[in-house]
Amino acid sequence: MDSSVSPTYGEQEGTAYNGHFACTCYHPLFVFNQFGDLERCALRSGNVHSADGWKDVLEPVVARYRAKKLRRYFRADAAFANPEVYEFLEAEGFKYTIRLPGNKILQESIAHLLKRPVGRPPIEVRRYYANFSYRAQSWKTPRRVVAKVEWHPGELYPRVGFLVTNLSRPSERVVSFYNQRGTCEQWIKEGKNAVKWTRLSCCSFAANAVRLQLHALAYNLANFMRTLALPEAVAHWSLTSLREKLVKIGAKIVTHSRYVTFQMAEVAVPRDMFAEILRLIAQLRAPPSPA
Repeated sequence: MDSSVSPTYGEQEGTAYNGHFACTCYHPLFVFNQFGDLERCALRSGNVHSADGWKDVLEPVVARYRAKKLRRYFRADAAFANPEVYEFLEAEGFKYTIRLPGNKILQESIAHLLKRPVGRPPIEVRRYYANFSYRAQSWKTPRRVVAKVEWHPGELYPRVGFLVTNLSRPSERVVSFYNQRGTCEQWIKEGKNAVKWTRLSCCSFAANAVRLQLHALAYNLANFMRTLALPEAVAHWSLTSLREKLVKIGAKIVTHSRYVTFQMAEVAVPRDMFAEILRLIAQLRAPPSPA
């Protein structure tokens, strides 16, 4: 789960100045799965907190998978470090890793890692991990906190990060699991660049909310195609590459008495690859029902 910014340049209803993004904008909220599919999104006013309305967005997604026998995980940044979020996920049987803002008590818990190591600094980054039980005043129960401390060459102070989690795996693997949250930001960037879902120029808030949902549908269709109908050689394509090289291309249409021919250049997509893509798309069709 992550929020993003959709800058506005007119008198759209619900827009407001956001000090973090330093612009007048909307502040939508998104939930993705591990395949990059957009599970749910919501348009919000520009000046709301990053986690505002999180439950209205997340709860329908949780309900969708509640009856399925799957291991379910959740990642989010420090904006969602809220005891209500923890309690909701724990009640639903989710494993989660959420970034936790640092404070004096957390810093004191890893004080031994914050002292500069003795000796000449090496040229590579040095990483140290720690985990401990911690209970904030707003929490009803103690929870596991994982800390990562990085000493970078040429930097006087270490880089410190804290994660609150209910995972039981080793600290290094917890951090590795959380770091994969960065792919969410990449998918949001693809939505902005390839699908243009920041183009919310209608006057009313409701109309722009509908436009965002239409953009979300277009994004998912493109991502489904990338996931299910691209040959392995081009499976790494971004949605922008997919649009520019495969969808948004010119063709000459030649009409005959019994068939229509599309003549396209092979600069971006060779004939064999295009045929393979069509074959993969055809395999997605449901088999014909028996007579």
